[in-house]
Amino acid sequence: MEKTNEATVDWKTYDPDETTFRRKELSSAVDAADLGCSLYELSPGMCSWPYHYHTANEEALYVLAGKGKLKAETGLVELTAGDYVTLPANESGGHRVLNDSEEPLRYLAISTMNEPDVTVYPEMDKFGVFVGSPPGGRGERTLEGYYHIDDETEYWEE
Repeated sequence: MEKTNEATVDWKTYDPDETTFRRKELSSAVDAADLGCSLYELSPGMCSWPYHYHTANEEALYVLAGKGKLKAETGLVELTAGDYVTLPANESGGHRVLNDSEEPLRYLAISTMNEPDVTVYPEMDKFGVFVGSPPGGRGERTLEGYYHIDDETEYWEE
């Protein structure tokens, strides 16, 4: 058994434009190998990671405080404290969290930590490949990168 308290885990700030949020990697604090868990805090008017879905990792969100919206494959879904949302490892699990309120939004993001994983970003026409350690993983990756969906190459070089 491993134990930590979120008060002892440092915040990491991500700040590319409207995708500004703070994150505490709780699973890293206890060296969890197969389960990821992070505490997120979004300030008013901010968003989480760009809209995406995973092909190998299921995720879930549990809202601790505040309110906002989840951009999902089916449209915008209201989020309030106490809500629990599951996000399958396929296109129907597409998601992005938005804080359109006047107060901070705090939630837990929990995920399986399977690899390899391909993460698809439909609105950016990109995908990411992660081999050796999953997205959010702490291990060394043997292959990783982001690519445009429309890029094409031949299997056999001519």
